[in-house]
Amino acid sequence: MKLNSTAYGDGPPFLIAHGLFGSGRNWTSFAKAAASDWRAITVDLRNHGDSPWDPTMDYPSMGNDLLELIAAEADGPAVLLGHSMGGKASMAAALTRPDSIAALIIVDIAPVAYGHSHANYIGLLQSLDLDTITRRGEADALLAQDIPEPGLRQFLLQNLDFKDGAPRWKPNLAAIDANMAALTAFPFAAPNSRYDGPALFIAGSESEYVSPDSHDAIHAFFPEAQIEVIDGAGHWVHAEKPEKFGALVKTFLAEQV
Repeated sequence: MKLNSTAYGDGPPFLIAHGLFGSGRNWTSFAKAAASDWRAITVDLRNHGDSPWDPTMDYPSMGNDLLELIAAEADGPAVLLGHSMGGKASMAAALTRPDSIAALIIVDIAPVAYGHSHANYIGLLQSLDLDTITRRGEADALLAQDIPEPGLRQFLLQNLDFKDGAPRWKPNLAAIDANMAALTAFPFAAPNSRYDGPALFIAGSESEYVSPDSHDAIHAFFPEAQIEVIDGAGHWVHAEKPEKFGALVKTFLAEQV
């Protein structure tokens, strides 16, 4: 699968993979900042953004998508950063082909199965009658009945595309919904799967995605992993604390790559 991607800068390759319901556009500011030292490449994962749709959506498949992009864009190993779902896809790539990954940066996710599901959000998005919606504000008003957080509604509604006239959802909501069990799982087993290269796990102190209980699993798969927690940040740690996040990434890469 040829993923949609956008490159910034001319240095060594540095791929950036977004989370569920996101796209490469979410990481534009970070990529432009990194472009002074790297060829920062933002990626739309399958069934997201402008990348192709496919009924299969599991981490081995998404990891292979990233490996194919690395092979196409780089002469050798690449740094790979992933947030949330993109973090698990990035871990899958590193565990599948360790020699293709120069360093791994994982943002607020762990190599474990999670009990929660985002199926409720998919149902809410699918319930909107797009034939009656002419602008994003109308969709926002409808979602506000069930999603009180304006920031979350804005994040979800960035996926509503009006470019071709009638609105449409850019993500493949049906495929995401059908594969939700695979997206909350982690289909690798230690010690058979292992990445011994440099790895940095960054978590938000207010997020529950990387609990102390998950640290053993992180080190089982990634023995060299450093784990850093940014105080006052939630799941979108890179957006909530961009300066602290950027400083951690920059220091890690300067020391390891």
